[in-house]
Amino acid sequence: MTLLSLLRLRGPPDFADWVRLGGEYVRGVTRGMGFDAPGALEHRLERGVAALRADRRDLPDAAARPLVVTLLADAAFPAPFCEWTPLWYELALAGPNAAASRRLRAVAREYAAGLTVGVPRFPRPRDVLVDGRPATAWVDGFADRFRLADAVLHLDWYVYVARAAGVAVPEGLVDRTRRESARHWAKGGDETAPGLSPRVREFQYHLFADDAWVRGIDEAYGLESALLGVWERLLRAERTRLAP
Repeated sequence: MTLLSLLRLRGPPDFADWVRLGGEYVRGVTRGMGFDAPGALEHRLERGVAALRADRRDLPDAAARPLVVTLLADAAFPAPFCEWTPLWYELALAGPNAAASRRLRAVAREYAAGLTVGVPRFPRPRDVLVDGRPATAWVDGFADRFRLADAVLHLDWYVYVARAAGVAVPEGLVDRTRRESARHWAKGGDETAPGLSPRVREFQYHLFADDAWVRGIDEAYGLESALLGVWERLLRAERTRLAP
């Protein structure tokens, strides 16, 4: 099977594992960084996943909000992410990304009644400058662009979803991580690149745990996708490099 098999996902039960994996990612980064979070964070995730599996809408706002923002974040993520990658890759995934985003938003709407939720916006390369040029101007090849894109965008994904779930993510750390990460990975992300300050490096170490999300999606939906395998290897290698 391939990544295109995800296009068979339509109703809330199909996205239960999707939301579960996103919630586990947020929980892992939050715990790893020691951010203040509601004590009911895990319980709310479990309630939301259970409601999706049972195709129920009877959720309190506190449990519905993390579910909705996870789906909205994942719907908004693919198009800007692919702008950071080579054109051939962006064009190849444009159609599947658009279809997946529509379905994610459709399920989110079913659980968003009564909620006020902002729509996430993820940066494009033109929004992130390094020495006056778009960050992507400094890197070539799929692997380098993929790592740069993930280093920048998974920060904003986590901040959007985590804060909506009640996690206190320090604004100063977010600003430093955004600034240092763009320059670090644009300049190559190796030993000759500008270094990351210790707390930013720690943050990115936990954020690059999205290799587990990729593996989880592959396993939960029985995809055996070669493309997801490439993503996982790149993310895992970068997390290993960042390890304390």
